[in-house]
Amino acid sequence: MSPFQIIFNPTSAAELAKMPRDLQLQILGQFRGLPRELQRNEAHFGHLTRQGRSLTRYRLGDYRVYFERHPLGVVVHRILNKHSLKDFMFRSNLDADEDERLQDNPKFWELIEQAKTGGHRA
Repeated sequence: MSPFQIIFNPTSAAELAKMPRDLQLQILGQFRGLPRELQRNEAHFGHLTRQGRSLTRYRLGDYRVYFERHPLGVVVHRILNKHSLKDFMFRSNLDADEDERLQDNPKFWELIEQAKTGGHRA
């Protein structure tokens, strides 16, 4: 298997850094199997697509990790607590499947885009 990198952008790195150390290690430990899982069980992940852009959602306990494929591996855009997502969906009056609700909501994509500009609002 070729080298596989998990690249955290500044926003996702900051979100991870805010977590207690044991939770950080637990989340990072879950990433160990990611390359194999991506290759063999694509259905295990959620997928969100909008205007030609595709994100993958990886559930890690109470957290949702949103990333894009990259030639070297993946780029992690956000690490969000599922409760913050429920709050986001409630405030946005969304009522469908989690991935459907998010992919159709421009505010979610704004949240992802904030990672590029250095915004850390969750």
